[in-house]
Amino acid sequence: MTAWSSWPAPAKLNLFLKITGRRGDGYHLLQTVFQLLDRGDTVRLRMRDDGRVERLSELAGVAPAQDLVVRAALALKPYASAGAGADIAVEKRIPLGGGLGGGSSDAATVLAALNRLWGCGLAIEALAELGLSLGADVPVFVLGRSAWAEGVGEVLTPLTLPDRWYVVVDPKTPVPTAPLFQAAELTRDARATTIPRFLAGAETSNVFEPVVSARYPAVAAALLWLEPYGRPRLSGSGGCVFVDVATEAEAEALAAACPREWSAWAARGVNRSPLLAALESFAAGASPSR
Repeated sequence: MTAWSSWPAPAKLNLFLKITGRRGDGYHLLQTVFQLLDRGDTVRLRMRDDGRVERLSELAGVAPAQDLVVRAALALKPYASAGAGADIAVEKRIPLGGGLGGGSSDAATVLAALNRLWGCGLAIEALAELGLSLGADVPVFVLGRSAWAEGVGEVLTPLTLPDRWYVVVDPKTPVPTAPLFQAAELTRDARATTIPRFLAGAETSNVFEPVVSARYPAVAAALLWLEPYGRPRLSGSGGCVFVDVATEAEAEALAAACPREWSAWAARGVNRSPLLAALESFAAGASPSR
């Protein structure tokens, strides 16, 4: 049996998020900025030659057939040689239901890594399109760049964002996304904005923040706790919240002061995903970390 290889699956933050309308099929049209982080999950892969895809790590409440990492591998299999298979294990650090893109990032890492390991040879644009069939957030992780996003989140313009540190707080309150999109109080007709307005600091709000805060008191409390340290924001549809700070030392100190009933960590914003560096090292002949 082949050895395991390890691949990064970074988390993301939404630096703002608004809904500007709906498509004819009911999907919401968004504007947001995805900020990739240097912290996330680790996806471990081991090649099989019997054509099977097996998930060897547990994910609470998610059956293997519904897990995005399994679905990603199965979506890629038609492009692989006969007998190509894989064992998949995910070391989870990104909270479930936290709005940090953990499942989407894990799926993107499986697509990108197995594309190399199985020798499928798909271009990154084709992988991103395949990822979109799994979820709207998957393409940004496949392409591996912090980005301005429109459409349902798949129309991406890479951005070079300022070097910032973030403190991410998990109030231990997973927030399911589907009920929020159905919420009567959700604003769905915001005026569209522009990249220059965002870069000038005019866009920082998240349309889900008032809805989540009203429904989940722990999220509201975490936002309130962060207020003295900057402009706290909800990421995605929650329930993790964050604030940006200038230095690593500030980030580490604030994370250490987090109330005991929650968890918090410092993370650096990156414009380029660590997954791209891992793929380049593999292409250059280096073995992925074991």
